[in-house]
Amino acid sequence: MASHCQKSYLRPDSTPHLNGDTDTHLPKKPKIAPTSISDSEIQSEFAHHDLSVARINNGSFGCCPSSVISAQQQWQHKFLRQPDYFYFNELKKGILESRTIIKDLINAEHIDEVSIVDNATTAAAIVLQKIARDFAEGRFQKGDAAVMLHYAYGAVKKSVEAYVSRAGAYVIEVQLPFPVESNDEIICEFRKALERGKANGRKVRLAVIDHITSMPCVVIPVKELVKICREEGVDQVFVDAAHAIGCTDINMQEIGADYYTSNLHKWFFCPPSIAFLYSRRSPSLSDLHHPVVSHEYGNGLAIESAWIGTRDYSSQLVVPSVLKFVNRFEDGIEGIKKRNHEAVVKMGEMLVESWKTRLGCPPSMCASMIMVGLPSCLGISSESDTMMLRTHLREEFRVEVPIYYRAPRKGETEMESMNLFELASPVLSSRNEDGRARFIKAARGVRRLLHSHGFERPWAHPQTLQRWMHQAENNVIIFLMT
Repeated sequence: MASHCQKSYLRPDSTPHLNGDTDTHLPKKPKIAPTSISDSEIQSEFAHHDLSVARINNGSFGCCPSSVISAQQQWQHKFLRQPDYFYFNELKKGILESRTIIKDLINAEHIDEVSIVDNATTAAAIVLQKIARDFAEGRFQKGDAAVMLHYAYGAVKKSVEAYVSRAGAYVIEVQLPFPVESNDEIICEFRKALERGKANGRKVRLAVIDHITSMPCVVIPVKELVKICREEGVDQVFVDAAHAIGCTDINMQEIGADYYTSNLHKWFFCPPSIAFLYSRRSPSLSDLHHPVVSHEYGNGLAIESAWIGTRDYSSQLVVPSVLKFVNRFEDGIEGIKKRNHEAVVKMGEMLVESWKTRLGCPPSMCASMIMVGLPSCLGISSESDTMMLRTHLREEFRVEVPIYYRAPRKGETEMESMNLFELASPVLSSRNEDGRARFIKAARGVRRLLHSHGFERPWAHPQTLQRWMHQAENNVIIFLMT
């Protein structure tokens, strides 16, 4: 589609980012603090951030408030002051408290279903190593199929290659469209992949499904896909939801996956790194193990993961402090998710209006991240072009934003292909929201300025981009993260 063709999406009046989910169940929420956090307190919580940088890439590393960092340091000092007492009296109890909070947040049925690990990549390794053992020990047959999304996260793809493919699985990638118009497009392609997996009498042993794809980002209709897997006899369903907690709604009893993982250091304000791995209770749960084998091997994944040798466990112990932080906001984490979604949609719509491009998906299919088409005049024609532009924005103008390159489809020219910014930044205060809005308004002139110079790749000509960025800097205090 040519960049001047714009698809207009109207934001629904109802809950904005459930992606077709009409379930009204909300996980149990602890009592919200009676006094809401003030803007000045928010600014103090994030005063350690480099305010000269426009960080529009929260999805990679998240942002951790000072109060949580302080709590983390207290845990570290407890260990350093008397490590034996800490190990025997505080560590397991503290991790159990964090697991209990996570269980309630995700509406898991039992505490034993929740383990804490370093990150979603570790969780993927745990699940996929188990699948590899199923092949190696004859429970699955070589040539049986595994299905995953084409847009699966790169590290997860590598894990599938390292463990599942090497064990003998026939791996099929679901070729999702992008830009995407509706859930039906995703569901249709997923069904096609399952049909290919079951061809020639094969059995589909594993489906790896993203809840929110990373690049490009789309909220996947995960409940519907899991239901289809059950109907089609898929043995195991693993949901990689690295971005989900704090970003979109999670209800494990509604989703129904066998395994589900999400990072708490992305959108839930934990320090890096911490993730949970949900494992639905079943007879095979005993064969799920942490890849680092230590003294707790065989005592269940949650216990194994709680001690993998001497290391810093502090990021896993501050979940109560994080919950206390988010509950200082109106409506707690639910309110933060709602405001993030509304703000990022507003940002995206402002840019596509200015650039005469389009969003990568309807607002109902995004959460706290949105894909915005870049003007064709930028002339991006390869992955290396996107990296050059991203590096230039970082080094010259202190703007950190991911850029996605989508190769032209059959019949498209380079100028008709879809190249996109991924906007991902939390809104925590009125000053934060106002700063973002003013920044985007200043950016509206970029297309006109770039067109007036007629360069094929304007970022290769510093004066062109500099003129636009200086215009933004002269009119905007970039205050995106605090």
